[in-house]
Amino acid sequence: MAKIVLSFVKFISSLGPYAGIVASLLILLESVLPFLPLCAFITLNFISFGTIKGFIISWIFTCLGCFLSYYLFKKGIKVFKRRNSKSLELLDKYLKSIQTLSLPSLTVLIAIPFTPAFIINIAAGISNMEFKKFFKAIVIGKIFMVYFWGFIGVGLIESIKSPIILIKVILMTLIAFVISKIVNDKLN
Repeated sequence: MAKIVLSFVKFISSLGPYAGIVASLLILLESVLPFLPLCAFITLNFISFGTIKGFIISWIFTCLGCFLSYYLFKKGIKVFKRRNSKSLELLDKYLKSIQTLSLPSLTVLIAIPFTPAFIINIAAGISNMEFKKFFKAIVIGKIFMVYFWGFIGVGLIESIKSPIILIKVILMTLIAFVISKIVNDKLN
C-alpha cells in the first residue's frame, strides 16, 4: 500500500505545473463516478501538495463535483420523471423528506465522512431542494469531510512508522462512525 501511495505521489510530482490539474480532475471525476475512492484522492492531495494547498484543492473540487452531480440529476431526471411518473410515488415521498431537511441538518449529514455524498447529491438534485440551500450545506459540510479524510489518510500512511498514529486514526474513525450512526438514527 505504501509503495502504491509513494509511486502515485512521485507521479503527481513529476507532472510539474499540471499536478494540481490532474489532482483536481480526479476529485471532480469521483463526484460523477462514486466507485472511485475520494478519501484516497484527498489523502494524495494532502501528501503531494501539503496540508493547506492539498486541503484547498480537495475542498474546492469536491464542492464543484457535488454541484456538477446535483445539476446533472436536476436536469436529467426531468426526462425520466415524465416517462415513469406513476412508478415514482414512493420516491417522491422520500424526496420530500430530503427536501424538508433544515440547513443545519443537511450540513451535518454532508460533513459526516461516512455519508454517501453521491446519494445526497442525487436526492437534492431530483427533489425540489433549492440550490442556495444545497450550496451552503456543501460548502460548509465539505470543509470537515475533506479535513477528516486528509488527516485520516496521512495518518494511516505515517502509521507505518509510528503505531501511536494508527491508534489515533482508529479512534478518530470510530468517533466519526458513531456520530454518523447517531445522526442517521435521529434523522430517521
